[in-house]
This record gives sequence, structure tokens and C-alpha cells, in this order.
Amino acid sequence: MEPSSPPQRRFAVLIDADNVSASALEGLIAEIANYGVALIKRIYGDWTLPNLKSWKAQLLEHAIQPIQQFRYTVGKNATDSALIIDAMDLLFRAKLDGFCLVSSDSDFTRLASRIREEGLMVIGCGERKTPRAFVTACDRFVFTDILRGAAAPERENEPKKTASELKLDRKLIDLLRWAVEASEDDDGWANLGAVGAKIMSQQPDFDARSYGFSKLSSLVEATNMFEIERQTSQNGRVDILLRELPPQSAPRRR
Repeated sequence: MEPSSPPQRRFAVLIDADNVSASALEGLIAEIANYGVALIKRIYGDWTLPNLKSWKAQLLEHAIQPIQQFRYTVGKNATDSALIIDAMDLLFRAKLDGFCLVSSDSDFTRLASRIREEGLMVIGCGERKTPRAFVTACDRFVFTDILRGAAAPERENEPKKTASELKLDRKLIDLLRWAVEASEDDDGWANLGAVGAKIMSQQPDFDARSYGFSKLSSLVEATNMFEIERQTSQNGRVDILLRELPPQSAPRRR
């Protein structure tokens, strides 16, 4: 008998229709599938207004439940309050492993922190204008411009950066070096999985796709700064190990 696969994590996807473009929806659904199953999918807004028309055609296709919230007072965002109340109800009544909060609004910063205090994962998704406080309150944050254009493995509108271009990005290089150093063993080797976890803990919105690469391993390899070794275990799992090369050394891969 083959061993059973571990159960998928169960997520509630809550979308603030006023603060995210509908064009990101297809990529968003595909992104959530990388982490688990979207058990609950709700979208909040005043559906009597014409500005949400672009969302309506996609709701049935993706089985997303629209939640109507009238704007009783001009300038007040009742949508935020409705989403937050529902999130807290789900947090304590539903058997979930995490939430995906889709918005570019800083009003959800405390909600993300509160959910994490209960031990659940929080994935944020919003536009580049999203305030830093909301981004860092999440375990993982994905920008919608990365998702836009469906879930292709390599984005045609984001060309791969060369090794020279990557090395000029001091913030990126310093982050990679720090993550490898923080994860390395006595011989200087670091497991890529541990490196990725360190990066996410420091910068939740980090994404290799922002540099034109579909995976962190491809991005790391493209820098030409690390020696890379792939090890296959008895169960067929491939572990990627890396360590920083001394200056002027050519990268070695095995």
C-alpha cells in the first residue's frame, strides 16, 4: 500500500473587491493551490455600484460567494468592517489552517496579526501600493502584478535578469547571503528550503518571479555566486544545497 499524502491545508480566501483588480483573480486562485485548498471563498463590496462590474463575470466561474455591503456613509469603508467580522467568526468557528486576505488596504494589518496569533498562516495579496505594515504582518505576501496574466511558469512581461544585473541589486544579494549564512551547517552548506524560509521570515513579499524566475533555485543559480549540489534521498526527494563561493570563483554544480 502506498503511503497516504498529508492532508492539504484549508484556507479561507477573503477578497476586498474595492482594493484589488479583478484581473488578478485567475492567478490568485492558482497561487492559493500551491499552499492548500480554498475551502471558503468570499468577496466583499457594494455590488450595486458599476465599478465592481469586472468582478461579476468571474464569481460564478470560481465559485466565489459575493457579500453585499452597502455604503451607508460617503468616505467610510463598510466593506472592511464586514470582511473583518466574518474573518473573526471563521477564525473561531471554522476548522481552518490559514487565511488569504486579498486587499491593498492597511486596515487589515491588525487582522493579519491577530490571525497569526492563533497559529494560523496568513497569505496577503495586493497591489504594489500596499502599505508595508500590512505586508510584514503576513507570513507571505504576493503582489498582484506577479499573478496577472495567468499562472504561466515564466512571465513573458518580466524578463530574466542577468547575473550582472542581479549582483547590482545590493538588497537582493545581501538578503541571499544573510539567509545562506543563517542556514548553513559546519561545512558551509545550506539547504535551499531553509534558505527560503529565512527569506520569508525577513521579507514576506520576496518573490523570485519579480526577477523573471519561476523558482528561488533558478534565481540563486543565476547569480553565479553559489556552489550548488543536488542530493537525491532514498524516497526520491531532491534536496538542493548551496554555499557561497569565494570571490572570483566560477560556480560549480553537481
